[in-house]
Amino acid sequence: MAPETTLFFPPQPKPLLIRLVQSVSYLALQKLYRCGLVVSDDDVAKLRAIDGARVVYVCNHPTMEDGMVLFGLAARAGQLWHYIVARESFKGLQGRFLQWMNCYSIRRGLGDRASIAQTLSLLKQPHAQVVIFPEGGCSYQNDTVMPFRSGAIQMPLQVIAQLTKKMPDVDLYVVPISLKYRYTEPMTAVIAATLQGLEQELGLVPADPDDFYQRLLAIAAIIITRIETEFGLTSAPEQDWNDRIKRLRHHVIAQCEQQLNLESNGAPIRERVYRVQALLESEEPKTVAEDDALYWTTVRLLNFDAIYDGYVAADPTPERFLDTLMRLEREVYQIEHIQPKAHRQAIFRVGTPINLKDYVQDFRRDKAGTVNRLTEQLRATVQENLDVG
Repeated sequence: MAPETTLFFPPQPKPLLIRLVQSVSYLALQKLYRCGLVVSDDDVAKLRAIDGARVVYVCNHPTMEDGMVLFGLAARAGQLWHYIVARESFKGLQGRFLQWMNCYSIRRGLGDRASIAQTLSLLKQPHAQVVIFPEGGCSYQNDTVMPFRSGAIQMPLQVIAQLTKKMPDVDLYVVPISLKYRYTEPMTAVIAATLQGLEQELGLVPADPDDFYQRLLAIAAIIITRIETEFGLTSAPEQDWNDRIKRLRHHVIAQCEQQLNLESNGAPIRERVYRVQALLESEEPKTVAEDDALYWTTVRLLNFDAIYDGYVAADPTPERFLDTLMRLEREVYQIEHIQPKAHRQAIFRVGTPINLKDYVQDFRRDKAGTVNRLTEQLRATVQENLDVG
């Protein structure tokens, strides 16, 4: 992967163009992303009630289409938001367009000082509205919220603590937003076809074609065993799947780090993966083949980062079935990005805005404790609103 000379892409907003794109965002979502937007009038009112204030929106990140649907939500609220987007998206004309749409880049896994400085600078401006995905990346899981990274809360708390020294009554809100998708048509035939395709690829013959869940388990069992074999691990068939998946993740990321002579820093798997990807991007590869192989291994790690045994069994909805099947398709067919299987609704729930000025004194007394409590409070609120339905 050839390194790029530009390390940070700042926002270069064109407000008239943003408004124009917002005006057609509903059509773009329907035609290009096969997605409709669902948000209640009450939730839109929550967004508009703090229009003009400094705001950080924190949202879960289940799919690669989330940025566009959040742009549609901003259009519904009639607002112009900033968006933090992974640096690898800023390539060519697409990158320029993202900058015009108020997006700026972040190099994940490296503590991107330029991106952090941009966020802090924006939040000091009177009308800043910034979207952050605090999970740190896409979970590929419609109903599960991964742990939030503390920076999404630490940065606005740092800003409000500075601002209130001169302006005690200044407001800075954090708004938890929950996003989930629902297919708008029956998906039984799609699930059956996806299962059949994977079974044919793996040489499986289902014992009971009508038992979708057992067919899914049989496919997953073969894939887990294959990956274990590939990376030199063995497991007993009766061993707990979650233990096997966890062991695999730790083993594979350790191998990636070893190839690059990186010491494990004890961070979550996702952060370690991003660090490996960032190093791959910034250094000359030993060979293109080795570089590509190692990058693909990191993609596979991210694909399985949030998965766990029981996700489908707990609530066998079409969305959960296809969340899992699409993960397996990425692995089996070696596809990094898979398009949605059918038209969906993107359903938003907006939590009660939290005014961080109410936490300034706590933050000054106990910075780490206050950040951790608010981070978990926001994560729990996003998860609770997902669980509502």
